Formats: sequence, structure tokens, C-alpha cells
Amino acid sequence: MKLISQKMRELAPELDPLRIGTGWKPSELSLPQIFIESTFGDSHPGSGHLDRLVEKVREGIRDAGGKGARYYCTDMCDGESQGTDGINYSLASREMIANMIEIQANATPFDGGVYLASCDKGMPGNLIGLARVNIPSVVVPGGTMAAGPKLLTLNELGYYSARFERGEIDEDELMWAKQNACPGCGACSFIGTASTMQIMAEALGLTLPGAALLPAESEALADIAYRSGKLAVELAEKGIKPKDLITSEHFENAVLVHAAISGSTNTLLHLPALAHEFGIALDGDTFDRLHRNMKFVLDLRPTGKWPAEVFYYAGGVPAVMEEIRDKLHLNAMTVTGKTLGENLDELKTNGYYERCAEELEKFNQRYGISLKKEDIIHELGHDGSVAVLKGNLAPEGAVIKHAACPKEMFRCVLKARPFDSEEECLDAVLHHKVEKGDAVFIRYEGPKGSGMPEMFYTSEAISSDPELGRSIALITDGRFSGASTGPVIGHCSPEAAAGGVIALVEKDDLIEIDIPERKLNIIGIKGERKTEEEIQAVLAERRAQWKPKPRKYKTGVLRLFSEHAASPMKGAYLEYSDD
Repeated sequence: MKLISQKMRELAPELDPLRIGTGWKPSELSLPQIFIESTFGDSHPGSGHLDRLVEKVREGIRDAGGKGARYYCTDMCDGESQGTDGINYSLASREMIANMIEIQANATPFDGGVYLASCDKGMPGNLIGLARVNIPSVVVPGGTMAAGPKLLTLNELGYYSARFERGEIDEDELMWAKQNACPGCGACSFIGTASTMQIMAEALGLTLPGAALLPAESEALADIAYRSGKLAVELAEKGIKPKDLITSEHFENAVLVHAAISGSTNTLLHLPALAHEFGIALDGDTFDRLHRNMKFVLDLRPTGKWPAEVFYYAGGVPAVMEEIRDKLHLNAMTVTGKTLGENLDELKTNGYYERCAEELEKFNQRYGISLKKEDIIHELGHDGSVAVLKGNLAPEGAVIKHAACPKEMFRCVLKARPFDSEEECLDAVLHHKVEKGDAVFIRYEGPKGSGMPEMFYTSEAISSDPELGRSIALITDGRFSGASTGPVIGHCSPEAAAGGVIALVEKDDLIEIDIPERKLNIIGIKGERKTEEEIQAVLAERRAQWKPKPRKYKTGVLRLFSEHAASPMKGAYLEYSDD
């Protein structure tokens, strides 16, 4: 089998001299050529260290008889953009990263690829790009940062900030938290979107076993990068492509692991978008079905107690999979050339869990604690972590992480308080302009409205308030940070900018939330209960009076994204007229 890079050399006589001008030796031109894509850059801690891993990948490729070429598409940081219009670019950046990968890899075809990323949009953007390019490939997750002093992690900063705004702590305490929450590189040390998507890459079988959420500065992760480079050459020589491996069973495995770890709700955007690229249908109903009666086993923040740094020390993704082994498709093939079940069995005999235990003991000595594996990964419940609610308010669905929601809010009827932007709503929450029993709405923040930013500050302001956090709900067509907790419901579809029912809600409408029955409905108008027929008649009158808001972005990337983004419950990928 002639490698595609060698066919390209025959077609493009300029290719060889241009490679040589880049620093290639003439003897390297005939080797398997491997595309190394990373989000390296000084954008944030999740990408600032990836150049070191890229060099390890290059070493592995070289030692396996190949030649690696480095390409970059730096991602943005959701955390740095929170509370500003910069966060509106976040979800759109996923699509642009995938687009750039498609351009880079297809403009000069390669024989194989290695993809390195750590964070919220970098990892899903690389996964979508990987599927779109579809050359023999392996993924290297960028790992997690260490916890700070007193086990401080960045997800706690929202609490510090909200408490400072309410005058509960002074500026010195807030500054201490700011200066110690990110002690080094890697994804933020909690099960937010970055950590979740690293875990999803491994659960899909696209990484080496045990690769996700290793400490970012560790020798173990450097070794994963090196071995992934070697594996990419092997896959290229065999011609095994991602679309030869990935099936609907791989996505079911990923969703089951998502339930077990209480993963970020943003996964309900990223996995469906990735499945769409693979030509596989994955919707909110699948998430809801697989989350029901599912073990929830991971006691890590924000839902649990411990920082994500300890995930690897407890055995990482393989240990989680062993807890739910009876539910997984163990015959799913992986990039190792072995099935998932074979990979898990091999880890039991090659010293993997012993190495994890040694690292846990070092962690205990560092913090003066006596944490055991069973404190980190153990059975916590049987109801998964995410529910998809439907009803006349969200005919296509809405998402709640019920594992992080107070039980008092599982069944309730609230009075609507709609706001047409997060800024208005946050001000009302912080200054006690909302009351117990309110259903606070933030709308026109979906993909077509403003790019679907995270409502992180508002959700944290609610969940950190001991009274509001157990007596009101936040409902939005936007989304939430993976760090968000509390009674928050996102992805309400269809979104307001597309004329969804959420745009028609008025003050004091009665809103029914029923998580066990998966319901989200308008059940009354202006404080009075009505029949469904009466409610539909009122909504029809309101729709006749409703007018779309002027387009927020008239040029650039967000104009493109708002015109073509699919529904939040489809994954908000770019949709075209013939889809």
C-alpha cells in the first residue's frame, strides 16, 4: 500500500523542496508523514505546556520510523472570558478549530495524525477535526493541573467572588483565592468540560488506556505522548482510520462513563456534534436513557469532594470503567488494536494500578492526608447525573445536572422572572431583586442569539446563596460551565432567537419542573393555573405579537455561527441547507 504522502510527492513537485526548506532531511521525505495538531499557545494553562508533549510525540514518531510535522490552532479560555462578551466566542471556537484542522490536514495530506488538547473547546474541536480528516489517528489529552494550597481549585473562585460581592469576605481573601487557584499547567482540577472531554476521548477508544487527566507535568503523561507518537506510525502503516473503528457502541460507552463521572452538561453539545461528524445519531434522549439507573461513582468536584488531580491516583478512566464494566460494550475496538475489554484486562497485569497507588501515597504525604482509592471512586448513587427535560417550554429538550441540584428543587412550581440577557439577570440576583419561588430565565443566549455563552457567574451567584440556591431555578437557552452547580437548566430548545417558547414566557407565568418525570412546562399564566389548551391559546397570541430581536453580530465569525448553528440539543454544530 503506497502511503498518501508519497502519492502527494508524485503529484506536487514543489512539495519536496518546500519540506527541505522547512528543515526536513531528504532521507525523511520517504518516511510515514504524521500530522501533529495541538492547541499549544500562551492562551491559558491547559495549552501552555503542550509544546513539551508535542516534542515527546515527535520523538515517538521518529523512533518508530516516521516524520512528524507540527501544526497549531490555539484555543481560547472560557475562564478568562467569563462575564465578558468574549465568552460568546467560546462555542463558535470549537467549530473554527475543527475547520482549521480540516484545512491544515487536507491541504497537504498526511499518513497519520496525533491530536493534543486539554480544554473545553480545544478537545472537542480536535475530536471533530480528527473525524472530519479521518486519517489514522490517536489523541493525547493534555492532563490536569495540580490543586492549590488547601486543595483549592478554580471552580471555587465563583463562590469567593459572589461572597465578596455580597460583602461576606474581604478583598484579601478574594485575592488569596485568585493567586492560588491555578498553580500550574493542565486542565482546571475539577470535572468541568475540559476534564470531561479528556475522559470522553479515552472512553471512545481514541487514546492509549489510562491517558486522560494524568497530571500535566508528570512523566506518565510524557510517556503517553511518546508512545502515542509511535502508535500513530503503526496505525498509518496499517491504514486504520477513526471511521473504521468508531460505532454507536463507542458513543454509548462514552455516555455511560459520562453518567458515572457526573460529567459536564456541555458534553451534550460536544458528543452529539462529534457523532454527527461520524455519521452517527446521538441525541438528548440517548443521554437520558443511559443515565437512568446508572451508577454515579466519582467523588470529584464540582459535584463531589476532591480535586481532579487525584483521578489518576485512583486509577483514572480504567478504574471508573471497572465499576460499570457490566454495562459497557467491551468488544468495542480501540486505537491500540485491541478491544476495550482486552485493554482493561491488560492494565490489571502490567502494574498500572500499582503505579497509580504509589502516586496517591505521594499526594497524601504532600497534603498530610490519608486518602484512599475508595474515597475517590466508589458507588454514590443509581440515577446518573444528567436529565433531559421536555414539555411545552422545551419541546426539543433542556438539560439539568441533577446530581448537583438540591433535592428540594426536583419537583416544584415557580413563578417566571424573564431576562433577555445574563447581565440583567446577574444584577438582579446579586442585589436580591429576585425572590424565593422565582424561575429566573435568561434567554436570547443560545447559539443563534449570542453564540451560547456560559451563564457561570449567575449560576454561581444563585448556588452560593444559601437561600436562593434551594428556592429558585435558573432556566436558559444558553449553557453552563462544567463547574456549575445548583438548580440550573440549560440548552432550552428551540432557543429564543429561533422563536422557541422560551421567548414567549412572561412574568409570573407558572413553571413546572419535575426532574423524576423529566418535565419542563408552563402550567399557568400570570399566576393562575390553566389547562394545556388554554396555555397553547395564550402562547399563540403571544407568538403573533413576537418579533425577532435584531441580529447581535452583523459580521465575522459570530455572524457565521449564528446563521448556521444547529439547535443546542443537536450539538450546535454548523448546519447547512442540505443536512
